[in-house]
Amino acid sequence: MCDRCGTAAGTVADGPPLTWTWSVENGVRRCFCERCSRENLRSIEGRLDSDWW
Repeated sequence: MCDRCGTAAGTVADGPPLTWTWSVENGVRRCFCERCSRENLRSIEGRLDSDWW
């Protein structure tokens, strides 16, 4: 599931779909769907924690 909006990735055995992004924030792995990734690309590239978006 997307940690931002809750969109389900479906049944994926090897992790999130290739179009999703993931990060490690405070030791916790977080996944973000394609839509949330695109909407917050500048913040992601700036390495801001998702709490700042």
